[in-house]
Amino acid sequence: MKNESIKVLQKKKTAILELWMQNQLAEEGLREDLMSNDDLRVQSEELLDALLANLSDENLSDAQSSHFDTVLDILAGISASRAKQGFSPRETGTYVFSLKDALIDTLQQEIKDPATVLTQTIRIGKLIDNFGIVTFETFIKGREEVILRQTDEITEISTPVIRVWDGVLALPIIGTLDSSRTQVVMENLLQEIVESGSSIAILDISGVPAVDSLVAQHLIKTVSATRLMGAECIISGIRPEIAQTVVHLGIDLSQIITKASLASALRTAFNMLQLEVVKKRRFEKENA
Repeated sequence: MKNESIKVLQKKKTAILELWMQNQLAEEGLREDLMSNDDLRVQSEELLDALLANLSDENLSDAQSSHFDTVLDILAGISASRAKQGFSPRETGTYVFSLKDALIDTLQQEIKDPATVLTQTIRIGKLIDNFGIVTFETFIKGREEVILRQTDEITEISTPVIRVWDGVLALPIIGTLDSSRTQVVMENLLQEIVESGSSIAILDISGVPAVDSLVAQHLIKTVSATRLMGAECIISGIRPEIAQTVVHLGIDLSQIITKASLASALRTAFNMLQLEVVKKRRFEKENA
């Protein structure tokens, strides 16, 4: 037999939805730029329908009941989508807890017995609080997935392999070069060497803020991997301060071709390939 509070909530579903929407729309931090009011209503109605349809006296105190699987699935979907859309944790939490306010206000208006109101308010409050915890957990997981995806995208953008000439690749490195990033650099470079059949690769470290022994070892590993693929490697962007640091640390780069600028490295690559680039006027004059 259903208790009185559950009957009241199910009977007053429309009123609860309107009250919940009022609570959400009254929030100062409402993000209409991320979700329209119509979409918010549809989302809220779906969750409220699932909650009230599965609510019973037996599971009112058990947020982990299998009867709430649909509710938890909807909450998980809402949390994940809000994390991707750019909502803050506070905004996502407010969405759930404003429902609790609407449910409790309805109980207080419809049930006259103070003892019953107190008991059922506590039970409803704990239930929604547990749903709020699930929402936060899913939101954090969704935000972590977004951060990981963005990190991968930034890594890909910051390590592009460019075909600057037939047989010549250039890989400008921007930012700190650590172990994980070195792996990405090597994979991208080696894959491009295979696909393009290039014989020379230029690693430009102009955008690397500092070179220490660890960064130097990562560069040496990349050069070694490149040579194993049958290509020669040139390191460009050796600024004076980097040269001093390398000497001070006693790092041996004598077996690697190094140049001060990418342009200088490209000229070296042309010489290695026995290529010469001349201005058009000079070429026409010599062939007149």
